[in-house]
Amino acid sequence: MFQHETVLKHEAVEGLNVRPDGVYVDCTLGGAGHTRLIAEHLGPAGTVIGIDQDDAALQAAHERLRDVGCRVHLIKSNFRRLKEILASLGLERVDGILFDLGVSSPQLDKGERGFSYHHDAPLDMRMDPEAPLTAREVVNTWPEAELARILSQYGEERFARRIARMIVNHRRVSPIETTGELADIIKDAIPAPARRTGPHPARRSFQAIRIAVNDELNAFQSALQQAIDGLNPGGRVAVITFHSLEDRICKRTFQEKEKRCVCPPDFPVCVCGQQPVLRVITKKPILPSEEEIRENPRARSAKLRIAEKL
Repeated sequence: MFQHETVLKHEAVEGLNVRPDGVYVDCTLGGAGHTRLIAEHLGPAGTVIGIDQDDAALQAAHERLRDVGCRVHLIKSNFRRLKEILASLGLERVDGILFDLGVSSPQLDKGERGFSYHHDAPLDMRMDPEAPLTAREVVNTWPEAELARILSQYGEERFARRIARMIVNHRRVSPIETTGELADIIKDAIPAPARRTGPHPARRSFQAIRIAVNDELNAFQSALQQAIDGLNPGGRVAVITFHSLEDRICKRTFQEKEKRCVCPPDFPVCVCGQQPVLRVITKKPILPSEEEIRENPRARSAKLRIAEKL
């Protein structure tokens, strides 16, 4: 059963300003919580498109959207192919695009997917189970310096070098095969006083390796650009992030697209001719309410940003 608690559901869909006859894309279908609510705002002339890499998510969404009154397209793909997906449906522009960059609860809770340090399972962490790169390959073959880089950059792990060195020392003896082995190695690499407070010692490292396995940041950056290009004037893009790097990419992209002239300030007249592409709707991100965090603790780091195409 694919059950997932949708984060910032009403805030995100309200931010899209859904028109009954519009075309809307949920780039991260997951449990179809956002998609279902978008569909409920659409009439028979409206269309909702859901994209996901996970067969279980697509199957669950098919059931969940069976009775909606609008047109529905469910596509198995990565959202970094957004432009190609829209072209395959005969679409150049749409009226709203949503990204929810959180990992679906079923992926975390299903031990065999290898995302969680709470379950001992083969090292996998692929969003798309058919993708070639696994966490096992990253952990057992990437150079020590590259492991330290991703642990530091993607996981913001202050003991990144110690953990990378410990991983390399272990794999010289025998390959690291399971999430349990990796979690124990990470725990041993972190000094005991630092393990006594805060979240599980493996949390940051597992997040970093998952981001690397799925090339999440590059995929998002590319897809966000395609989303902005693919909006009709007045169309909106809504992005829910759970990681500071994702939020930074979104914030800076929106700011860049909102700029007018970028000429040096001492130029007497504008020579760049740049015009703004977006109007940022949320100057500060929308955060989950205390009630939502109490009911769904995984929502605590979520941030929602919305912009409108000019």
